[in-house]
Amino acid sequence: MDLKEQVRELRLQGKSPKEIARALKVSPSVVAPLVRAIGAETAESTGTGEAEVAGCWINVGWSEGLGLDPARGWTDQAPASGVGGMVCVLVARRHTWDRLSVCGYLADVYCLGVKGVIGPDVLDDRDLVRFREYFFGEYPGWQEAPIELARHLVFGSVDHARKLGFEPHDLFALGTDLLGKWEDESAITFGRDGKPFYAEGPEDDPARVLRTLRRTLSDDEFGYATSDR
Repeated sequence: MDLKEQVRELRLQGKSPKEIARALKVSPSVVAPLVRAIGAETAESTGTGEAEVAGCWINVGWSEGLGLDPARGWTDQAPASGVGGMVCVLVARRHTWDRLSVCGYLADVYCLGVKGVIGPDVLDDRDLVRFREYFFGEYPGWQEAPIELARHLVFGSVDHARKLGFEPHDLFALGTDLLGKWEDESAITFGRDGKPFYAEGPEDDPARVLRTLRRTLSDDEFGYATSDR
């Protein structure tokens, strides 16, 4: 196996360029152009022109209350972990051989769609590890996920929320490139068990949210939990 194929195999295992260089006992400057070439080949073969996905993660418990297409094969390591419809998605794509473009999304998959965005920022591998621990710090854990699932969760939650009258976070548009193109209907049924459900968050205006829901839905078509109820 030539050096390029060895690099390709290690990249598929999720190794960073520095880890590949150490494993193959060569200089990072030797590995860097091979990683770039492999990334370009991947983009060309998919016809997307998108940067290589270096990592994608979601919190465990992400699927709680959602309807999933079993044909997709998406799994949740802890589907009953009490997440309550608040899902965190973290995506990293190759920026340069030793840097990553990283963006995190907080999605209310029951009602409001994308409520928060962190990034996109350019980090090295070590900073990404630290950021990932911080980003998922309020959850029982995180798991690796295919980028397809990230797209269906994030874009799908936005589509669902828009039908209810809610727009995503102001910074959402800045982070869409890392998710990739969205020209699909989500394979996920949003809402809690198929029904919109609003749970009051610390920075929400619950009266405004409920007014918005009542413009399109009757009271028996959605659920809610606020400080008044």
